[in-house]
Amino acid sequence: MVDITHKINTLRTATAMATVNVSLQDTIDAVVNNLVPKGNVLEMAKTAGLFAVKNTHLAIPDCHPIPIEFTSVEYEIKDLSIAIIFTVKTVYKTGVEVEAMHGASIVALTMYDMLKPIDKNIEISNIKLISKHGGKSSYKNRFPAGIKAAVFVCSDSIFAGDKEDKSGKIIVEKLALSGVDTTHYEIIPDEVSVIQEKTKAFAKDNQLVIFTGGTGLSPRDVTPEALEPLLETRIPGIEEAIRKYGQDRMPYAMLSRSVVGTLGNALVLALPGSANGAKESMDAIFPHVLHVFHILKGNNHDSQ
Repeated sequence: MVDITHKINTLRTATAMATVNVSLQDTIDAVVNNLVPKGNVLEMAKTAGLFAVKNTHLAIPDCHPIPIEFTSVEYEIKDLSIAIIFTVKTVYKTGVEVEAMHGASIVALTMYDMLKPIDKNIEISNIKLISKHGGKSSYKNRFPAGIKAAVFVCSDSIFAGDKEDKSGKIIVEKLALSGVDTTHYEIIPDEVSVIQEKTKAFAKDNQLVIFTGGTGLSPRDVTPEALEPLLETRIPGIEEAIRKYGQDRMPYAMLSRSVVGTLGNALVLALPGSANGAKESMDAIFPHVLHVFHILKGNNHDSQ
C-alpha cells in the first residue's frame, strides 16, 4: 500500500452514487410498498452497504483500513430508476472516495439480487463519485502565491565544516513542494546575536524565516532564546502541531523547543536540527501553515 505515515489527519468526506434501473413500474411499486418477496429492499440494501463500507480494504487490495465514523444512504426514486446516494466521513490521513463508491455498489448489487426474481431486466449504471472534501486536494490553490523564504542552519559543527547539513536542504526541498521560493540559504553558528541579526534583516523581504537547529537542551542550543524577544506574536498552535506530530512518531520529540511567531509580516519558525526532526516538522504544518498569510492580511478563515 502507499505510505501515508507522513500525512496528517483531516476531516475527509466523500459522496458516491449508483443507479438501479428496473424495467417495470410494478417493480418500483413493490419496492416502495415493501412487497418484494425477499424482504424490505431499501433497508436490507442499506444494511449491506453499511457492512461493505467498513470492509472496503478487504475487497480492494490497495485500500487502507480506516475508521469509518459516519455513513448515510439515501434513495431518490424517479420513474423506473432508483438513485443511491452514499456518503462516508472520517477523520484520517487518507480519503474515503473508494469506500463511498464501494458502499454504493454493494447497495446496488443487493437491490439487484433482491429484485431479480420479479424483474429480469434490471441494470446497474452510473457508479461514480459525486464529491469529496478534505486532504491535499481541498487546500491546494488556497494559499498566496509568491511566498519567499530564508532558511538558516544553526550549528557550530556544520559552520566549522565538521559536518554536512541535511536538515536545511530538506526544508528547502519541502518548501519547493509547497510552492515557496527559497531566496536565501545559509549556515550560521549557534550565537544569539547572529540569529537575531539574521532574523531582523531577512524578515523584511521574506514572508518565512526558518531556522533549523539549536532547539534542544544542550548549552549551545540558543535558537529559542534568540528568537523569543523578537517575536511580536507567538503562535502556540503551530508549535503544538509540530510537537504532536513528532511525538506520535518517536518519544524524544517532547524534548524539542520549537518556537513559532510573527515579526512584522513574516512568520518565523525554529525547527529541530536533526534531519528527521526537520522533515517531520515540515510535514506537520506545510502547506497548511501558509494560510497564516491570508489571516495576517485581515482575511477570515472562511474567506479562503
